[in-house]
Amino acid sequence: MRSASKQRKTNETAIEVTCQLDQPDQVSIHTGVGFFDHMLELMARHGRIGLQVKAEGDLHIDSHHTVEDVGIVLGQVLKESLGDKKGINRYGHAYVPMDESLGFAAVDISGRPFLVFDATFSNQKLGNFDTELVKEFLQAFAFQAGLTLHIKVHYGDNTHHKIEAIFKALGRSLSEAIAVNPDITGVNSTKGLIE
Repeated sequence: MRSASKQRKTNETAIEVTCQLDQPDQVSIHTGVGFFDHMLELMARHGRIGLQVKAEGDLHIDSHHTVEDVGIVLGQVLKESLGDKKGINRYGHAYVPMDESLGFAAVDISGRPFLVFDATFSNQKLGNFDTELVKEFLQAFAFQAGLTLHIKVHYGDNTHHKIEAIFKALGRSLSEAIAVNPDITGVNSTKGLIE
């Protein structure tokens, strides 16, 4: 069973995350940031990943610490749940249309963390979620999970739609990358190791 759980507590947040790569029906997200909950659920459902997130943070300040710290812990549990990465496809990509918007994500479970982020949002806030935190979340997630991650919104007008396309595309690209492929012996790398 490819799964992992982690708790992280600081003076700013208390985060609990469980990731179950082979039990996709187990999804429960509660961060206190409604729009962020919605996006994480979309990512999990489209990624066919079981995900439970419970977060309490200093939302009386803003949602920055909560969103970033969830990204940190989620990245750590994804990496742990993948174990030695034997047999996984490693790469995944997806285009997702969301009405007038088109989002793209490409991922390499490489052990070499990197984020390329090409998206702009005209609306700075959706509920109690600052839209600039999309990049902060993705950076924390990618660097802790050891992902090379490329994100692009090709076009669109509505900020909600653009961000939704990103999270759905991320989920779908992860689903492809983490899938165990019976044609792959060992790890999908000429080095014989993905750290």
